Amino acid sequence: MRSKQERTSKPPPSPPLQPSLKGEEWSLGMREGSFQEDMAMSQTNQQPVLLAVSAPPFWHCGRTVKKASYAMLLALAPASFMAVWHWGIPAARVMALAMVTGIATEALCQKIMGQDISVDDFSGAVSCLLFAFLLPANAPWWLVMLGAALAIGLGKMAFGGLGANAVNTALVGWAMLYVSWPALMDPNSMQLDTSFIDPLVRLKYFGAGAVSHIDLTDLLLGNQIGGLGASQAGALFIGGSYLAARGTIRWEIALSFFMGVFLTAALYNVIDAERFATPFFHLCTGSTFLGGFFLATEWASSPRRQIPMMLYGLIGGAMVIIIRVYGIYPDGVPFAILLINLLAPLLDSIHPKPFGAR
Repeated sequence: MRSKQERTSKPPPSPPLQPSLKGEEWSLGMREGSFQEDMAMSQTNQQPVLLAVSAPPFWHCGRTVKKASYAMLLALAPASFMAVWHWGIPAARVMALAMVTGIATEALCQKIMGQDISVDDFSGAVSCLLFAFLLPANAPWWLVMLGAALAIGLGKMAFGGLGANAVNTALVGWAMLYVSWPALMDPNSMQLDTSFIDPLVRLKYFGAGAVSHIDLTDLLLGNQIGGLGASQAGALFIGGSYLAARGTIRWEIALSFFMGVFLTAALYNVIDAERFATPFFHLCTGSTFLGGFFLATEWASSPRRQIPMMLYGLIGGAMVIIIRVYGIYPDGVPFAILLINLLAPLLDSIHPKPFGAR
């Protein structure tokens, strides 16, 4: 029998476990070996990784810049034909020279800036044709080339290229020439060998009575002094209506622009009919149709929401009449569009509140 002391005594505690130095060295060696292998593999396989960032795979609607440019050129074809009909070969020379110079300038700028050559989208050709429409048919060749180069170089490529310009490309070149050589840019001083008259000049200096006998049909047919293409009111109306119906331009801008011209001219005509002409006269003279359909609706320099587009057009149309009434320029369309181009970012900030916001 065991004694009581033996039965109550506890076994001595076992000694604490000591880590195996050999195993620790082995595991540490394994970790160092794997780390060295990973470093060796990363160094041998280290190559630049290119990550492609693209838009979500939406279904493309089929619209492209090239197709839109084709539609614009087609819409401008009737006015181009009428310009050649009225002013002959000089008008064709001005249009061709402006387009060729603009395309060459765009390609040169893209080459210098390291961009892909994209003159085959014909957006530059459209801008330069619109620029040529504002020139007299007898404009000297160097003036045409200089203006087209300035329009593309400073009005488009200086901002970064297609879609980045803050103001209308064609009007940049026109404005720089107009303030530098006003006599050469004035159709009344350059187109003297014609029986046509400038209705806006007569209205400016002689009042509404001096133009009351002018038939609106003659104005629509382009029987007036003005820019070689800008004065072809009827042809521009047909081409612009085609673009609006096709969806190439925003009809909201064009319609509100003409409403602004019509309502402001009607207000002045009601105030003093002997001094101020009718709204239909203002719609058919100068470059009103060219501005409303083709210049004010340029994609890069116009608002993108519906309410801002309506305000943009109304303000532009009203400013056309205000400049014609109070300014020194008989036709205020180009300057009015340049001013509303500067207002476009401010107008585009007008948007509805998010759902649930107070």
